[in-house]
Amino acid sequence: MAIFFSDLVQFRGLFQMIFVLGIGGSFPYGFHISVINYPSVHIRRFINETWIERYGSPLHSETIMLLWSFIVSVYGIGGFLGSICCGYLTTKYRKKKCQMCTNLIMLVAALFMALSKTAKSFEMILVGRFLYGIGTGFSLNIHPQYVGEISPKKLRGFTNSTVAVFLTLGKLTGQVVGLREILGSEALWPWLLASSGLSALVQLITLPFFPDSPSYLLIQKGNEEACRKAIRKLWGEGDHQAEIDDIMKEKAAMTSTKSLRVLEVIKERSLRWQLYILMTVMTTLQLCGINAIYFYSFEVFHTAKFEEYLIPYMSLGVGLCECLSSILCSTLIDRFGRKVLLWGGYTLMCSVLALLTMTLSLQHQFFWMHYFSVILIFLFVVFYGIGPSGATISVMVEIFSQSFRPSAFLIVGCINWMGLFVLGMIFPLIVDNLGPFCFLLFMGILSLSAIFIYLYLPETKGKSIMEIKAEFNKLNFGKKETSVTENFPKEQLFCTKL
Repeated sequence: MAIFFSDLVQFRGLFQMIFVLGIGGSFPYGFHISVINYPSVHIRRFINETWIERYGSPLHSETIMLLWSFIVSVYGIGGFLGSICCGYLTTKYRKKKCQMCTNLIMLVAALFMALSKTAKSFEMILVGRFLYGIGTGFSLNIHPQYVGEISPKKLRGFTNSTVAVFLTLGKLTGQVVGLREILGSEALWPWLLASSGLSALVQLITLPFFPDSPSYLLIQKGNEEACRKAIRKLWGEGDHQAEIDDIMKEKAAMTSTKSLRVLEVIKERSLRWQLYILMTVMTTLQLCGINAIYFYSFEVFHTAKFEEYLIPYMSLGVGLCECLSSILCSTLIDRFGRKVLLWGGYTLMCSVLALLTMTLSLQHQFFWMHYFSVILIFLFVVFYGIGPSGATISVMVEIFSQSFRPSAFLIVGCINWMGLFVLGMIFPLIVDNLGPFCFLLFMGILSLSAIFIYLYLPETKGKSIMEIKAEFNKLNFGKKETSVTENFPKEQLFCTKL
């Protein structure tokens, strides 16, 4: 405990910056995922009333549903576009400047949302939602990279996992403010959709007081003095020379390489297994079954005979459970490592899904099965939060060096936003055709991913970028080729052309 408090004092600048990056980074992404469900009835009614006032006749229910679906899905289109543009712009203009411009986009989107009802224009909701998507596409790409670059090795797992903490905190906040008693009423729903602008405003005001990442200042700008100043501001006074030496080694290795575009990253042999790992963990995060759990939670709570007015609060409990388990993950990740949390989390989630498939299939034969299903839902969310939710981000940041990270995260963004869109399209069909047996599909994905991660992911805990790269070189080139380089002195190795 004494060590914890001493770190809290020494690294207070780092913790402050983690909060500032999180509140305008992954927080809005989680917020917009959960908050859009609450005003859906009010928005559909508003669309119909606006149409009647303009043209004197109501819209067909199918047309209203089509417009509503487009409002929901245009967020993913905006996110995809923002993610594609982010890699190039952050390389050219730096992450801090791009994140501040993102805040301006989010504020404009919030303005569209707030004024939509007054202007009697549902098109403004559509535009606002699209702009929110673009802004979130940028911030969800920038936040993990930025927060991973500002942390020392011993706290890197903790800082990377805060991306998941702020994402789940955003989900939870969306669930809370979306309640009918707060901003989810018919009179206040425009302010509910506009409330995301507050987090953008907070970050826009506070981020200029924090530095660029030390690795960016030293590697890309070549300013060692600015790097040392940033380290002192974020990590406090002390001997940080070992960390600076690691950055210098990375810089020396990068003098013989250039920043690669996405297609070049995909073709590069030295990054082959990093990409395999990246695509595995990101696809598994999308297809692990967490969306199916949230979908089935409402049905399980209904069949468990909970009162109708209690069900939104039960769902809020599920969101709170995910948030608390993500916070727990941030404290465990530097103790147990990323690899254990990933394959262990996948295995436990797979076991819970097997039991949940059984309890949902038997719920009409045994009345007490409903309560087991409720317990299993909460257990699944806990294992998801402790394992893949936080560890996935940490692995994605750590397995790529500074020059390859923007292109790698562009690939991550494409998988994430395309996955959201495809899952939104096919998930209702899967549920309709398979019912509770849809969890068998997710079980297969989780079991295969657990085996793959256990066999092939090197542990990244406490290692520098160059040490992690050496581990992957054994997979990319084989032991025979890497053993040749091990005979060279380290200084010579880092300065030799690849």
